[in-house]
Amino acid sequence: MDIEILISFALATAALAISPGPDNIYVLVQSISNGKSFGLATVCGLITGCIVHTSLLAFGVSAIIKSNDTIFLGIKIFGALYLLYLAYMVYKSKADIDLSTSEAPKKSLKALFIQGFFMNVLNPKVTIFFLAFFPGFLFSDSLSTVVQFYVLGGIFMLISFLIFSTIALLAGEIKAYTLNHNKSGLVFKWLQILVFVGIAVFILL
Repeated sequence: MDIEILISFALATAALAISPGPDNIYVLVQSISNGKSFGLATVCGLITGCIVHTSLLAFGVSAIIKSNDTIFLGIKIFGALYLLYLAYMVYKSKADIDLSTSEAPKKSLKALFIQGFFMNVLNPKVTIFFLAFFPGFLFSDSLSTVVQFYVLGGIFMLISFLIFSTIALLAGEIKAYTLNHNKSGLVFKWLQILVFVGIAVFILL
């Protein structure tokens, strides 16, 4: 078991969770407009949805790995290229962080949990991202790939839950900071780019 790979995966996950994206921005907006508990309900739904993607990845890709090493190499190359594509798309995007609450109608905690769950499960980009991200961080020659994918999924969900929950709890302070620091969006934009490129290079090497 290679602990350094797990540490690298955990650090990459943390950087991704901190960087502004559709999910954590949605959590932030819900917390600002409706309250912290509503943001946390959204977080729980989003993270629960990751179980589905982890399971699909574990049982689908594990079978491929066992049957053909060349195909698995192709998956890793695809993953690196996809991450570089994501970095390019972030580079082309605006650095502004939109915290508009006009489109955040108040819903029940249960409704937000369910919405967060289906936002995650039904998003094909999440499936592709998991496929691109996880295979490059398999960390053991002795454990089955199914177990390894679930370990990675567990780490991903735990770290994302902790960071997303912190975002929900500190929503007011985060909004005030972004409004008072015009360059914060630019900093987060380049953080995303560096993380995507770094992970891509790690997978290729």
